[in-house]
Amino acid sequence: MRKLSSLASRAKPSLKNLPEGSSNPKSFNKQSPSRPKLYPSFDHDNNSKTEASSRGILSISSSSLNSHNFTKPNCVTLSSNHISPHSDVKPIDHHYISQVLARKDWFLLLSHELKANRINLVPRVVVSILQNQENPIHSLRFYIWASNINLLLAKDQSVKGVLGNVLHRMGPVILSVELLKDIKNSGFQIGEDLLCVLIGSWGRLGLAKYCADIFGQISFLGISPSTRLYNAVIDALVKSNSIDLAYLKFQQMSVDQCKPDRFTYNILIHGVCRIGVVDEALRLVKQMEGLGYAPNVYTYTILIDGFCNAKRVAEVFRVLEIMKERNVCPNEATVRSLVHGVFRCLDPHKAFELLIRFMEREPLTQKLVCNTLLYRLSNNSMASEAAAILTKMGDRGYLPESSTFDYTATCLVKGLDLNETCGILDTFIKRGVKPRFSTYLLLMEALYKAGRDVEGDRYLNHVFKDGLVSNVNSYNMVIDCFCKVNMMDRATEICREMRDRDIAPNLVTFNTLISGHCKDAEVHKTRDLLVMLLECGFKPDKFTFNSMIDCLCRAHRFEDALDCLSEMVEWGVPPNTITYNILIRSLCAIGDVARSLRLFQKMQTDRISPDIYTFNALIQSFCRMNKIEKAEKAFFSMLTLGLRPDNFSYSALIKALIKSGRFDEAKQTFLSMEQNGCNPDSYTSNLILETLVQQGRFEEAHDIVKTSKERGISFKSFLGL
Repeated sequence: MRKLSSLASRAKPSLKNLPEGSSNPKSFNKQSPSRPKLYPSFDHDNNSKTEASSRGILSISSSSLNSHNFTKPNCVTLSSNHISPHSDVKPIDHHYISQVLARKDWFLLLSHELKANRINLVPRVVVSILQNQENPIHSLRFYIWASNINLLLAKDQSVKGVLGNVLHRMGPVILSVELLKDIKNSGFQIGEDLLCVLIGSWGRLGLAKYCADIFGQISFLGISPSTRLYNAVIDALVKSNSIDLAYLKFQQMSVDQCKPDRFTYNILIHGVCRIGVVDEALRLVKQMEGLGYAPNVYTYTILIDGFCNAKRVAEVFRVLEIMKERNVCPNEATVRSLVHGVFRCLDPHKAFELLIRFMEREPLTQKLVCNTLLYRLSNNSMASEAAAILTKMGDRGYLPESSTFDYTATCLVKGLDLNETCGILDTFIKRGVKPRFSTYLLLMEALYKAGRDVEGDRYLNHVFKDGLVSNVNSYNMVIDCFCKVNMMDRATEICREMRDRDIAPNLVTFNTLISGHCKDAEVHKTRDLLVMLLECGFKPDKFTFNSMIDCLCRAHRFEDALDCLSEMVEWGVPPNTITYNILIRSLCAIGDVARSLRLFQKMQTDRISPDIYTFNALIQSFCRMNKIEKAEKAFFSMLTLGLRPDNFSYSALIKALIKSGRFDEAKQTFLSMEQNGCNPDSYTSNLILETLVQQGRFEEAHDIVKTSKERGISFKSFLGL
């Protein structure tokens, strides 16, 4: 029944020209907000030679702007003094400031703006301006000017932190001759604070040699070596993984009459602990103590991380004992290093036992340990352990943070009995913990899937009562929940309720409902929703079309599905990889490989990149037809395109090779999996193992069992193993 899927023929001609996702539902007279007016355009002065050379790029310079080309900005802020938080502060015109900073006389214009009370040199404003520059040289210029006008800004950690992030993210900014001349012409200079920020950004970018070279020439900047500068350089070298060069600078400190301090030693200890050389770290600690610097919580935290990196867990707990003896309290970073490090070193269950014993011995750190431990247990899908610790600590008055509770609840829903999960969640909700909306939805979905509608409805009523469902987005999430559990009548009911509350559905609402009906191949219902979508003034997008095509394929109406693909293009909606995958997979499933290959070729002609799912459909189809050479050709084409085959790709090919008696090739393919970034799963491993046992090749089978068990793969019971 072709053309049943037709959209273009049913829509009014005017609707075809709607922008994608436009919404003007007829039954809702909501006005869209007016567009904000744009700032007046400027004649752009391209980045100067200074900016280009400092960033290591070329740019074409043009004549600089004349002063009269600048329109007075609507605003920057009100005065150069600190302002009251209750003042009427206008937004910052970042575009205008960027234009000022692009000029050669940037420092004069900035000073003029300051005198005219259009720039306010407080940290909040300075941070905003630094973050909103597209060129890192502009951020650097503004910082130099601002920190010389207001000396307190040079010491402000928030300002320096933001500048460092900008220089790292958009850099590197190097001290070229042109940049130094530009700074000199401004009448300002690079001070120790700025140099430390620059060195830090170079270290994060891995420019170890450049850091060392610039440090050797700081006298030309009028700066003398200091312990602080040495610390900045050593830290940058450690971050650049140049620990040998860091040690060289450490040894040079005495030549410049600079004494290392606690920061110096902590930086070096951190460097050697990162690579697991903990004995050298202990030597540095003793040396530091000999100079009168007692290790602090940061030192001990680094040591804990280092011992974990070196897999020396017993010594980790010895460090904690030393901290206790010296009255150094662990902080949150210490506890995170401890928990994550122990889980890195040991089997998760062994790690859990050790940390539980530590918690019992150290009641003061229980809450900190509990938060991180719950995170690790959730990540390792250890639902029973997470439930046990949550219950035990809850009885002692522990209330997890909202984020901790949410990811733990997710773990419990997926891996624990629903009765126990609901009991734990209800207990903590009564104690005042407020789960996120997404957590409720996950639990509702699990209950509805299990056929426990009454309990699911109880949580649904709870989210409505708490006001968590109040706009179209939250309603869409509830509708999606019912669609996932195939309760389409309830999804439609929620949609009606939404409209009764004068909340207009959007394109996502319709797409969600269409996708839900598509799973049961309910073509007539998806068609009705499509008509409603058009009547509400929406234009179908790729999600709409993909769901429609999938629905038609599930109903085995392949001609209509192909017609829908053509109409998708007519509507100006380009098909994507998912569109073609649906069609190729469906045609392969009915054995129509010829048409699948034609679609595959059309996909490449239209420059749409196939993905692993595209190839898997073809490989599995070829293997079912015993066309192994074609399957291998598709397999190697996938590798050529840089795609990593998964267990579905390998298992189909291995099974076909075994079936055709080419076992050695099958085994070689199995052994190549890990090299290509795919760890064999239980099904694929059992395919090979079963054949080895049948052929009496027990030694090879034992080797595979040993390797696979290390990955946690379970096997069937085979006679002889």
